[in-house]
This record gives sequence, structure tokens and C-alpha cells, in this order.
Amino acid sequence: MKIDRTLVAALLAPGVALALWLALGTGLFYATLDAASVDALGSAIGPLVETHGILVVFWWLVGTLASAWAVLRLHRLYMAAPARLAEAAQVLASDAAAPPAPAEGSHANRALAAAINALAEERAAVRTEMTRLVDEASRAVVRQRDQLGALLAELQQSVVVCNREGRILLYNTRARALCRRLSRGPGSTAGAELIGLGRPIHGMVDAALIAHARDSIAVRMARGETAPAARFVTLTPSGHLLQVSLTPVREAGEAADAAGFVLLLDDITDEYEAGARRDRLWLTLTETSRAAVANIQTALDMLDYPDLEPPERERFQQVVREEVAAVGARIGALAAEAATGTRARWPLQDMPGSDLVAAAARRIADATAQPVGTDLVETGLWLSVDSFALIAALVSLARLAAGGRAQAGLELRLVSAEGRAHLDLVFDGPAAIAAGWQASPADGAQGAAGLTVRDVAERHHGEVWLEQPRAGGDGRAVFRFLLPQASDGSGAPLQPGESRPAFYDFALFAAADSHPERDRTPLEELSFTVFDTETTGLNPAGGDEIIQIGATRIVNGRLLRPECFDQLVDPRRSIPEAGIAIHGIRPDMVRGQPTIAEALPAFHAFVADTVLVGHNVAFDLRFLKLKEAATGVTFDQPVLDTLLLASIVHPNAGSQSLEAIAARLGVTVSGRHRALTDALVCAEVFLKLLPLLRRQGICTLGEALAASEESYYARLRY
Repeated sequence: MKIDRTLVAALLAPGVALALWLALGTGLFYATLDAASVDALGSAIGPLVETHGILVVFWWLVGTLASAWAVLRLHRLYMAAPARLAEAAQVLASDAAAPPAPAEGSHANRALAAAINALAEERAAVRTEMTRLVDEASRAVVRQRDQLGALLAELQQSVVVCNREGRILLYNTRARALCRRLSRGPGSTAGAELIGLGRPIHGMVDAALIAHARDSIAVRMARGETAPAARFVTLTPSGHLLQVSLTPVREAGEAADAAGFVLLLDDITDEYEAGARRDRLWLTLTETSRAAVANIQTALDMLDYPDLEPPERERFQQVVREEVAAVGARIGALAAEAATGTRARWPLQDMPGSDLVAAAARRIADATAQPVGTDLVETGLWLSVDSFALIAALVSLARLAAGGRAQAGLELRLVSAEGRAHLDLVFDGPAAIAAGWQASPADGAQGAAGLTVRDVAERHHGEVWLEQPRAGGDGRAVFRFLLPQASDGSGAPLQPGESRPAFYDFALFAAADSHPERDRTPLEELSFTVFDTETTGLNPAGGDEIIQIGATRIVNGRLLRPECFDQLVDPRRSIPEAGIAIHGIRPDMVRGQPTIAEALPAFHAFVADTVLVGHNVAFDLRFLKLKEAATGVTFDQPVLDTLLLASIVHPNAGSQSLEAIAARLGVTVSGRHRALTDALVCAEVFLKLLPLLRRQGICTLGEALAASEESYYARLRY
């Protein structure tokens, strides 16, 4: 707890002053007496002092305590209470949603608090009305934003929009999924270091390539081209081939300049490798066929001799047959490779499984003149399919299942199964299905190059099989397709609307081409990473280890909740039960997770080019610093501590814990003592502190760092 030395001095001052006053009065009295009077007075009162002097000391002590209590009472009523009221009023002035000012202290102070709260309520009412009017006026903008979201949701490409400096101001979920594939980071944090609002795009695409593309576009724009674009292919550090299309974003009235650029990104690694395989097959076919043709020509020339002996003739004819067979086999292999590549590259579309089943049921009913049941269809399940070819294959199998019967009990079922989906065509059995049913042509699939049922399954990277009725079962047979669920590219099922561009900040278009020195940069213009750690204990030098790192980002004054870092860490040691009771992280939860040697470099990449923020952050930094030598990364970013900043804004507050600061600022706290949730609370607190710091003249990073050094809590060391 912070000790107020000024208050302690004020409490002791009356007693000290009284003692000095008595001593001074006694000295002056003795100064007026002659030597004889002094001796006579000493003889008279000496015995009284020896016997009753303790009463004088006791009376002085009582007076001292009474005056100290009075001073403390007056301090609380007329100094501490007004100071807390002033701090609360500052919070209300910057945030209308903050808690009301405390009504405490003197009667006048309580009346002032009531007046401040009344004014705050009136201002909140005015702001609410203004917000309503602004919302009404902004509906057109919201519609345009939703239209943009719907447009990007339909795109199968990764879309990234950047400002002039190459900093990202918009991206869609496909782009985030692409970054997960390109990243070398561990676990769930993969890709977080490559993409994010305000991050440079150069982690994915080399800056020199972008500069070259922009230069070529600038030349074409200067010539008057209306829609210039640049396309190129680049190799990423992880070995992936990216095909990039760059288009400028021009501001109104600036025909010769661009405010930024749009990137369309495609990972063409698999296509390139497939093309390389086909090229090798063609080369092999060409080289080997040349020799084969020469052998055949030689054999045919020999066969033209009429006097050739029968054994020799038979030998040359065998040469022709063998060479023709070899060439045919090589052509067949090339054709098979081409067919496989075509199936592998066939584009699949995401759609709700219920829509697919409904469309298939209608087609089957029209083709077989039989009703089709669809009662067992899992809701909310999305598939990645070629719906036309798949429905055609289902119709073909339905014809086989009906087998000329008037009623075959046809039914379609759809359920998820361990990240895949089972699409079942159920019918009454036993069924006389021919052995080659998988080679049956998909009904009506001529537009898909006459695919068979097996081809359709392979196009979906799945399987199809027949399950005959089991003994003692319901007598029903099943054609089952194993299909892929819609995915965002990371293996996680894609939910409806997930591709919407929830990640944008168009204010970054206004970023300057160059920034002043970092310490002179206003806090609102900086990017921050707010982080927290959970550990096995409180002694980093004594063997305690990090078991979880959580972080989120603040860019342009906005908390970017989707852009987070949340990684459990295997400490390679036991976790004390006392700690488990606080953070809830058990040994089985960290077993098999990345070690600190794997997690810390990924976290270091995530926080690049940002200012670190934490609460009581000296504790967390101590753990990070002790691991720098072992992991090869160094955390040399500027660091701000909400504990220090809050003590500057609220010097008279009784507690500077994260919960107490959040309560004063009106921030809701939930799920404490998990790294990411604590980081999110700390980020909201930090955003609330910024306008309060600005009111005290603390506007830049350098000013915030200097003010933090003056805080009482800055003297704490770990």
C-alpha cells in the first residue's frame, strides 16, 4: 500500500508544534528570572515534576492524538474527498459511460458530486440523442459497408487493402487463412505475425516487388490508363508460390496518385507442382518416344525385305508391338496425370448442406417419380462441393437404388463426421446393385466431361461406398459419400458469414509517408500490443516458467479483438496446485503444446513494430528477458504500464489493481487470470486512460514514459 508521507507529517505536526510551544514558553519564563528565583522555583517544582511529570506527558499525548484525529478528519472531508471527486469528474468528462462520481466528504462536497452527476446524466442523454440521429444518418453508409462485406464474402481469393506505406487496412478471412498456411508459427497462433491491421504487408510480399509494381502502375496512370494493374509471382520464405495482382486505390480528384493499393493473393504452389509433373511427363514421353519411333522405323524397314527369315520377321514384329505398347503406356500415364490434376484443381463452392440436400431431393424425385425423405439433415452444416456434379451422381445412384420399383423408400441424410460430412442416399434393400456401379456415369453430367460416380467422389477428395443391410437391422441399404466441410483454409469449419471483412480500418489511408521520432509521436497514432502471461509461480529466477501468453492489438485507437495471440506453453515442469486454483491451467492442458523456445519467437513476431502495454508489466517482462538468450529474440520495444499510468491519473485512489482501475473507469471484468482475457481488460483500461492522460498534458509516447518514471510504483523491481 502506498504511504502518503505528506499526510503522516500533517498528523504529527500538531503534537510537535504543541511541544515546541510549551518548550518555548518555559524558556521565555525562565529567561525573566534571576538566579535566586530560578533556584527557588526549581526547589519548589522539582519534587512535583518527579511525581507528576508523567501526567503532563500524558496530557500532551492526548492532545496530540486529538489534534491528529481532527487533522485526519479534516483531510478526509476537505482534501481527500475533493481530490477523489476531481479524479472521478475527469473520468466522467472523458467518458459519459463511466461510474458516477462518489458522494462523500463534506456537505458541500456531496452537493457538488450530486451536481456533477446530474450534469453527466444530462450530457449522456444529449449524447444518446445525438448518437440516435447519427445512426439514422449513417444507415446508407452501413448498407454500403454490408454490401462490401457481402462482396468480399463471395470472393474465393484472399483480399488485402493497404495504404501508400504498405500497411494493411483491410483483409478478409480468406487472407487470414492464407497467412496461416504461409506461417512458420506454432499452433493456433500461426499467421498472426503476418497479417493484421496496421501491419506491413512486406511479411508476405517483398517490399521491392511491391515498389516495382507500383512504379509500373504509376507510369501507366501517367499515360492516362483508367484501370492499370500489375501481376507477378513471388516465393515466400516458407516456400509457397504466391500469385499477386496489385490494383491502385485512387482518391477522388487525384488522377495521378494512389491512396493505397488492393492485393489479390493466390497460393499457386500445388498448381505449379502439378504443372511441373506434367511437363516432366511430356519431356519423358518426348525423349522416350523419339527412340521408340526410331526402333519402330528400323523394324519396319527390315520387314520390307522379302527374303527375311520367319524367325527374324517375328522378332522385328515383336519389336514393333513392344514399342507401340510402351508408347501407349506412357500416353496413358500422361492422360491419367492430366485427369487427376483436373479433378484436384476443380473449384468447389461453399454452400449450406441443407440447400444441397433440398436441391438433390427435387432432382431425384423428378428422375424417379418417387418421394424423397430429408428428415435427418444436420442444420448449420456447410459443405465445399461441386453441387451440379454431386447431384448428378446422386440421381444416377437413385436410379440404381430404385431398380424399377414403384417405391424404394428413398431418403437423403446429412451428418458431420470428424471434420468431414456423410451424405447418405438410403433405400430399401437388399439391392441388386451391379459390381461396377462406381463406374456409372453421373446422370446429366455431360457438362462435367462425362464424370463417373467415382470421379465425382475424387473431385471432392472423398470416397463413395455401398453399405448393404445388416443382419437384424432395418433392411435399409446406403450409398454414402464422404465430403469436405467448408473450411477457412486452416481446417476449421467455416460458419455462415465468416468470410465477411470484419477486419478493416480505413482511417489508415491517411497515414503520413514518414513519421517523426517515436518518442514525439502522439499516443493515438501508435500501434500497441497489450499482453499478459500466466506462470507456474512468482519467481522467474528461481525456475518458474511461462505457461500461457495472451495478447491483443490496438491500432488507430481501436481494440482489434479478432487479432489476438493466445498460446499455451509447455513449461517442461510441474504446475503447483496453488497456481492451478488461480489460473485454472492444468498439466494436461499444456502437455504437447509448444515450448517457450517455439512460442516466444512467434510472440516476438506478433509484437513487431508496436509499443508493449501491460499491467504491472515489470513482472511479465522479467520472464521474457530471462528467455531472450535461449530463444534468440530481444524485446527492445518501448513499454507502458497501466499501473503507472493509472497512478498518474488517479494519485489519490486507494488501490491500483487492475480490477480497481477497471471499476473506476467503468470497464467490465470477466474471466480473470487467463492471459488473453486479462490482456483484453488491460487494453480497454488503457484506451480509457488515454483521454485522461491527454487532459494532464501527456500526449506523446515520450511524455507518457517520462511521467511513468515519476510514479511511486516505478520503483518496484522484479
